[in-house]
Amino acid sequence: QVQLVESGGGLVQAGGSLRLSCAASGNIPSVSVMGWYRQPPGKQREWVAIVTTAGTKYAESVKGRFTISGPDAMDRTFLQMNSLRPEDTAVYYCNVLSSRGTYWGPGTQVTVSS
Repeated sequence: QVQLVESGGGLVQAGGSLRLSCAASGNIPSVSVMGWYRQPPGKQREWVAIVTTAGTKYAESVKGRFTISGPDAMDRTFLQMNSLRPEDTAVYYCNVLSSRGTYWGPGTQVTVSS
């Protein structure tokens, strides 16, 4: 069973930056979408950014501040987060959609202090 693992979360002050990484423990064939989602405290999970062969898309709340990239040669995806705000505080999840199904990582905590 292929697993996704996120890394790079942590505590940062408002205005700071973090870079999240997502790696798979094995090969995932026929990937169509790779993306990042987040779940703020007490709220439902929401999508943040996705990358496909057609390009990238971002939620309005992060547009201009976050950048998704990948997959690289090691099939990793990244989320560069700049100008972080307290409302960006959430558990961030990596997601992969392939012909074999949907994969999720366990999440990484991002906390932005004011």
